Amino acid sequence: MTNQELYDLMARFDAGGLLKLKLSQGDFKIELEKAAPASAAVPAAAPAVSAAPAAAPRAEAPAVTAPLVGTFYAAPAPEQPPFVTPGEKVKKGQTVCLIEAMKTMIEVPAPCDCVIEEVLKANGELAAFGEALMRYRPC
Repeated sequence: MTNQELYDLMARFDAGGLLKLKLSQGDFKIELEKAAPASAAVPAAAPAVSAAPAAAPRAEAPAVTAPLVGTFYAAPAPEQPPFVTPGEKVKKGQTVCLIEAMKTMIEVPAPCDCVIEEVLKANGELAAFGEALMRYRPC
């Protein structure tokens, strides 16, 4: 990773909503962390407690996850239709979305033959490493 790429990564991390980021590429490893604002920590805790029962069943469903930190794109270009829509059957390895990181588009494949149940991210929304992008039902 070049110095400029490192500076760009640090700037995007600082501007974004993530509090912690770990990245490793070969021998290169970096961990970025920032403290949560005191005013944001208290309100965030209350909704999480009340939303926990509703979120529990969703956590059990398998999900396509982000392979790295970046911007989620549901379609190959703004004027084109999305790769997949809820209810659509896809084959293992078929591209279901893109993640853009440092001006590079990464295709995210379907992990198995499945039906896409729900797309969890909005087009252009930031995705964290390992974050669920869409829920699926294996076929």
